[in-house]
Amino acid sequence: MLMSHKSAEMYELKKKVEELKKIRGRATELVSLYIPSGYDINKVMQQLREEYGTAQNIKSKSTRKNVLGALERAMQHLKLYRQTPPTGLALFVGNVSEQEGVSDIQLTAIIPPEPLRVRLYRCDQTFITEPLEEMLRVKEAYGLITVEKNEASIGILRGKRIEVIEELTSNVPGKTRAGGQSARRYERIREQETHEFMKRIGEHANKAFLPLLEAGELKGIIIGGPGPTKEEFVEGDYLHHELRKKIIGVLDISYSGEYGLKELVDKASDILKEHEAIKERKLIQDFFRHLVKDTGMITYGEKEVRKALELGAVDTLLLSEGYDRVRVRVKCNNCGWEELKTMNEQDFHVYKKRLKLCPKCGSQNLTFEKWDVAEEFIKMAEESGANVEIISLDTEDGQQFYRAFGGLGAFLRYKIH
Repeated sequence: MLMSHKSAEMYELKKKVEELKKIRGRATELVSLYIPSGYDINKVMQQLREEYGTAQNIKSKSTRKNVLGALERAMQHLKLYRQTPPTGLALFVGNVSEQEGVSDIQLTAIIPPEPLRVRLYRCDQTFITEPLEEMLRVKEAYGLITVEKNEASIGILRGKRIEVIEELTSNVPGKTRAGGQSARRYERIREQETHEFMKRIGEHANKAFLPLLEAGELKGIIIGGPGPTKEEFVEGDYLHHELRKKIIGVLDISYSGEYGLKELVDKASDILKEHEAIKERKLIQDFFRHLVKDTGMITYGEKEVRKALELGAVDTLLLSEGYDRVRVRVKCNNCGWEELKTMNEQDFHVYKKRLKLCPKCGSQNLTFEKWDVAEEFIKMAEESGANVEIISLDTEDGQQFYRAFGGLGAFLRYKIH
């Protein structure tokens, strides 16, 4: 796996966090436990034993039962570790049953892709996911500025998403054809208004970009515009001196406003060629090109991609953030009948409710097994040495890929039939 291994890890973390956020406890009975990297796991066990003693005093019988059950499960799991994993460990344990009076204690253990800095124990009605969500936030950012005589836009490119921060307009008057004294005076007014407008752009850009610079997140600033005004802005003393050092490109563009910012990112593709939005666009465009030319070097759809992965024919797996299919196996423990299906999460609940009896022998002794197709495919790709690219829903290309192909496709190493 290449660089995509990190994005696959982040994708899996994002899905787990989303699942955890949906769970609601009937009382303060869901346990969240964060152990930072390098922290002594024995101290955590000691704390959980103390919490177990305290939980014996909970008045509500069902809450007490669920909290004690969650703590027991957490302590049991921690015995699997001699020491805290290098990046730390997060445990989420609690009763996830939707039926009142029924206890279903489930544990989710997450070894995060980045070192955990926080130590936390919380028993609440929801799981505490903020420390993991902070890891998912894209840190790298590029400042974007489009400048014209009478309007300007300031934006931030973070990951694959362009965020419009500010759209400014000026009172700079147009050029006059009058001659003599009035023309010179008019030109001076015009220059003064332009200077004031540039100053205002600089102030807004400083406000937007300096915090990013201080946080170590600002990788560069790209400035664009249709005429010479952008050069005047760059050469003038309008941006903070530390931000001026971060200018990595000054480009000609036709549009202003939000479209101008998008055009600026497109035009900066050489500068940003390693940046996610540009890389993603190229991947999707290549995918469509193979499709139109019918080269036989791509495939899409769950069955087709699964077959290609099983054959080891996948070079790069493309997986949308929006892909949410699960694989379900139901088996009759009486006669051995089984069925394997792919569906979304909602359909699974309906399927489980409807299928009460084995269609072959009529037994009620059925076992349901469910797993995430995306996670399964990422694992298969890793085992065959294929790349995995996670396609976001933040871009038009990403949306198109999701709508047209259900968010699943692959570039192949060789043609398969």
